[in-house]
Amino acid sequence: MYLAVDYWRKKGVLDKCDIHYISGATVIFGVPEYKATLEEVLKKGNIKVHYSANTIGIDANNKTIEFETKSTPSSIKQSLSETTAACYSINEASQTDLANKVTLSFDLCHAVPPQSAPDFIKKSPLADASNPYGYVEVNKNTMQHSRFPNVFALGDCTNAPCSKTGAAIRKQAPVVVTNLLEVMDKQPVTAQYDGYSACPIPTQYGKLMLAEFDYNNKPKMTFPFNQAKPRWTMWILKTKVLPWLYWNKILKGTA
Repeated sequence: MYLAVDYWRKKGVLDKCDIHYISGATVIFGVPEYKATLEEVLKKGNIKVHYSANTIGIDANNKTIEFETKSTPSSIKQSLSETTAACYSINEASQTDLANKVTLSFDLCHAVPPQSAPDFIKKSPLADASNPYGYVEVNKNTMQHSRFPNVFALGDCTNAPCSKTGAAIRKQAPVVVTNLLEVMDKQPVTAQYDGYSACPIPTQYGKLMLAEFDYNNKPKMTFPFNQAKPRWTMWILKTKVLPWLYWNKILKGTA
């Protein structure tokens, strides 16, 4: 979305675009320092955001998207441009416990479905019964299964409340190895994962914000400067350095 906005701005057509970001989250980013930067990007791009929204249908033939939101009809109307080509309808009767329904027309829709564990995990005893997506139930710090002490899990399949990124699994892997070996030696587990994750977020072509943080949504910046500020150097890190590091070091377990 941010790259699209930057492209449309360079082409001189941004003022003709009506951009809506429909998100199930309550904020644009959970870490205040990075959130402030992205809110400025939203403002600069005139991006209208619908938080706590649940997309319930996309009609590709008619080019419409329907979502539920907790926003009141009046606040939804204010967020939709008077001149937009997007059509919308609001269920005015949904004033109590029901969510308000909004339908928007679109020329371009980029939709990301909910992520879940694979079915062979979701339907197994390993899954967290309280999690609708079927993730493996683990201790978020030791990555040991909460009910089966001889089972460990890491990466996108776990219910650990961290961002599911390559940076997260890179930090989880040594913890799992250490704790697994200790269990095999009949020793208590000692290694701890603090929820570290990293999200490289391009805010425009040639500039990127590298967001690094832990379970407590506290920044864990690697570099000796403010990483909440989008930089060209971080763009180079993402586009040139990290791909090489991934294929040549991380996959081999040497980084």
